[in-house]
Amino acid sequence: MPSSPSPRVVTVVGPTAAGKSALSLALARELGGEVVNADSMQLYRGMDIGTAKLSVAERAGVPHHLLDIWDVTVPAAVAEYQALARAAIDDIAARGLVPLLVGGSGLYIRAVLEEFEFPGTDPAVRARLEAELAETGPAPLFARLGERDPVAATKILPSNGRRIVRALEVIELTGQPFTAALPDPTPYYESVQIGIDRDAAALDERIALRVDLMWAAGLLDEVRALDAAGIRDGRTASRALGYQQALAELDGALTGEEARADTVRGTRRFVRRQRSWFRRDPNITWLDGAAPTLLADALAVAG
Repeated sequence: MPSSPSPRVVTVVGPTAAGKSALSLALARELGGEVVNADSMQLYRGMDIGTAKLSVAERAGVPHHLLDIWDVTVPAAVAEYQALARAAIDDIAARGLVPLLVGGSGLYIRAVLEEFEFPGTDPAVRARLEAELAETGPAPLFARLGERDPVAATKILPSNGRRIVRALEVIELTGQPFTAALPDPTPYYESVQIGIDRDAAALDERIALRVDLMWAAGLLDEVRALDAAGIRDGRTASRALGYQQALAELDGALTGEEARADTVRGTRRFVRRQRSWFRRDPNITWLDGAAPTLLADALAVAG
């Protein structure tokens, strides 16, 4: 546990394109806070346009932590993120400011806010499963996961080979379902959790507009530069929504129209999974991201 007294963390969570970034800036100004990023893809250097990462100018003087910390060749590591995020939160609180944990990566947020110890790993088991993934693709491994842990299979995308491998590794090492290896929720920090969402049809429109703007803003050029930096070798970064499709467009496997359409479809599917994850948490107070009183409503929740 952190040293007493425990910092009080304000979180802003919810699906992609709901308006978390804008609200977090307003809250930081009103509360005297700093933002700790909890979007797993914004951790990567150079992945800016496709992740809707705020530029320095757009941050409007509000300090942001845990942006641009990993090279695109580095696999995501929630345990490493947990340690870095907690250090940032403790530092912000020690300076008498309010830590704002902001993003749509549910597992990352849970790992920070709760007593969350990660099951161990075995390099030999991991290497064997990764070799199988490279040879056969994720489908056979996902089918195996569905047999061994149906609950975990509902929470992991069938295309997410990295997470499928991790789940199967934990099952093999612990002899129990992957979901059983995760702890029951016990708070690590005192927190106030604000969820932002919008009408489903309106959010679908925002997603389509965001994807068009990503391509118009130069996503293909960004991905060309990341390709030179080795993004194809990154098991996490190369599969990010928008980046996977842009790489396919650069390779000639998709047209520009097909790449954009596939990104829209994938993002809408991802939004449904985000909603499913966050809506299970009774500690989140949900607000309408389109409401003209959004900031006042959020400040009332934050106390």
